Amino acid sequence: MEELKQRILREGTAKKEGNVVMVNSFLNHQLDPQLMMHCAEEFARLFKDKGINKIVTIEASGIAPAIMTGYLMNLPVVFIKKKTPKNLDETWKSWVYSFTRADNTTVCIDRRFLTADDRILFIDDFLADGHASGSVIHFCRQSGAQIVGMGFLVEKGFAKGGQFLRDHGIEYHALATIKCINDDNSLVVE
Repeated sequence: MEELKQRILREGTAKKEGNVVMVNSFLNHQLDPQLMMHCAEEFARLFKDKGINKIVTIEASGIAPAIMTGYLMNLPVVFIKKKTPKNLDETWKSWVYSFTRADNTTVCIDRRFLTADDRILFIDDFLADGHASGSVIHFCRQSGAQIVGMGFLVEKGFAKGGQFLRDHGIEYHALATIKCINDDNSLVVE
């Protein structure tokens, strides 16, 4: 998606050490609602004929594009929680490694909202090594839900997440792919 690619090139910054990409001015800290809606429109177009009945995302940066996609597709959106709230009794549990925080976190989803009747679309901000995607795969194995597809705003093409999803036979679309971070911390985006 050209609009997203141009924003990354114009406003994104990087740290080659650690392969950190920062898009805080429009995605991860401050949001551009118009850009998020345009991304949601693209996800809705890409996945419109797949028989999806639910969108799943993980806290926190995937929430905005997931909700907007759910709105456009007239589907409910379920958040994977990064901490088990006291008001949830029956949950599916997994864990996810957070690239930005460099730690493992237990994650959960209410069993009422992910069942064998669900055909899901997972939406998230970044695809790096596939850790969040792996937790979604684990949740679907526990619940019997079917993953129809996954959508990411940005893929780190130099990381192993895309290959991880291909190895699991999961259709996914990234709206922009960062091919590499140059030695001067500039980004190559496709």
